Amino acid sequence: MPRPEVLDRIKQAEQEADEIVAEAEAERDEMISEAREEAERIRAEAEEEAADLEESRLAEARTEIEAEREQLLEEGADDRQQLREEAESNVDEAVEYAIERFEEAVHAQT
Repeated sequence: MPRPEVLDRIKQAEQEADEIVAEAEAERDEMISEAREEAERIRAEAEEEAADLEESRLAEARTEIEAEREQLLEEGADDRQQLREEAESNVDEAVEYAIERFEEAVHAQT
């Protein structure tokens, strides 16, 4: 093969190699860009899911707290009513006791 043809083939091979390298680099850059975009999308979705989960758990906790609060208020009202009833049942006895003490005190002075 004549020298100029060999030289031309070498130059052509080098040019093709440069093109292949450039294409590979462009592909690499595109793949990196796509991977970064995918990672950002996944991160955003994960953050959104975490926020939704947090909101859901807070709502559940609030519901549980409200239910417990209502139960405590109801128990308190029941206890108060029971104490009132016990106190009312002792009123007559307490009045009678007070009158007896008063009469004893009056008699003791005379």
